[in-house]
Amino acid sequence: MKKRQLGKSGLEVSALGLGCMGMSFAYGTPPDKKEMIALIRSAYEHGITFFDTAEAYGPYINEELVGEAVVPFRDKVAIATKFGFKFDASRKNSGVDSRPGHVREVAEASLKRLKVDAIDLFYQHRVDPDVPIEDVAGAVKELIKEGKVKHFGMSEAGVKTIRRAHAVQPVTAVQSEYSLWWRKPEEELIPTLEELGIGFVPFSPLGKGFLTGTIDARTTFDKSDFRNVVPRFTAENRKANQALVDSLTAIAEKKKATPAQIALAWLLAQKPWIVPIPGTTKLHRLKENNDAARLPLSSEELSKIHSALENIKVAGDRYPEELEKRTGL
Repeated sequence: MKKRQLGKSGLEVSALGLGCMGMSFAYGTPPDKKEMIALIRSAYEHGITFFDTAEAYGPYINEELVGEAVVPFRDKVAIATKFGFKFDASRKNSGVDSRPGHVREVAEASLKRLKVDAIDLFYQHRVDPDVPIEDVAGAVKELIKEGKVKHFGMSEAGVKTIRRAHAVQPVTAVQSEYSLWWRKPEEELIPTLEELGIGFVPFSPLGKGFLTGTIDARTTFDKSDFRNVVPRFTAENRKANQALVDSLTAIAEKKKATPAQIALAWLLAQKPWIVPIPGTTKLHRLKENNDAARLPLSSEELSKIHSALENIKVAGDRYPEELEKRTGL
């Protein structure tokens, strides 16, 4: 797989990364751990060198999974993890916490779970409104000086906050949702990242599975699946949003590709410093996604995609209201 550099940072990774969250968290009963270790190792064999996790995924168990899986090739890959939440004794998420002391505690714990000497990319998972971002960036800067972290990242942050953080410690990458059915980053975020020389890592590049064409209004989710609380995934909204998938499928058929491959290829074509991180728990989906990195789209094809989709209005918010309040700060 071809490599890409995240902004001007010098961090070079595979053009597609692997989002590992769903292997332990959020999308129903987690698969077998040994199978997921094998999948991560297969991902590396297929050219993926960028793996995304977080202390919040589980919590903790996804970092442990990734750490164990990459042992045979640790020095040849980049691992991104995240800080910024706090958990009570029962491991329940009890809100954001980016106090400098807590940032350091999370870094130390993540290093142990990941079995590494340094964290390649350390994201603030969500902005903490009670802690000045300059203090957060300063805490990460100290960790970088100490060799415990290599690069600083931010997740779902607003452009003003990104600028303030970047002035203290250069931000290597920003992670936010971006796909054919969530294009808000095009308004302010992407132009700001281009100006500052920061890489962009879209999560949910396949719309939490919807853009694969395998989900419709009749689909049911496991009771622990996060999508049960996502407004965009109500049966009514899934039915309304089918028009987007139908258009994507028609485009894919002409290209002899799948809807997922077109969605990923479209993202890769937007900017050379964009690295999507689709997640999967299945080897055949991993291979399908990877093939998107070898699917060039001409300017004419990109224009046709834009024309086909520009008049389709997506129904439903991407997050419940209480979770949306944590983004774009």
